[in-house]
Amino acid sequence: MNTNKPEITKRQQQLLHELKKCADELSGQELHRQLHHCEKGMGLTTVYRNLQALVKQGLIRSRHLPNGEVLYAPVERDIHHLTCVSCGDTTRLKGCPVKTMDLSKKTSKKFQLLFHTLEYFGLCQNCSNQLNAG
Repeated sequence: MNTNKPEITKRQQQLLHELKKCADELSGQELHRQLHHCEKGMGLTTVYRNLQALVKQGLIRSRHLPNGEVLYAPVERDIHHLTCVSCGDTTRLKGCPVKTMDLSKKTSKKFQLLFHTLEYFGLCQNCSNQLNAG
């Protein structure tokens, strides 16, 4: 098994730095705008290509919203959400239910676990009320 971490590029380091500075998740477009304002700009395609590389290296996590948007955060930020499929409203969960699972016995030596995601999708109270009222 190869335990050497791939070296990350300067652009990937920039993206990782911006994500770590922010307390919340960011989209590729938001990262693109932030870098542009800091005079460390890179093209939007380059931002997305480097974000994908960072996900594959297990350094950042991605979360796909029902509207197709993808949000990114450092992998050490273990945050999970409840997301409304109607309005897109998102609520953070407290804690991580996955942490209590012991995957070490269940994963083989042929699989290197980098990170996990946990998403719950449903209807928020407002959308549920509107649906029931209509």
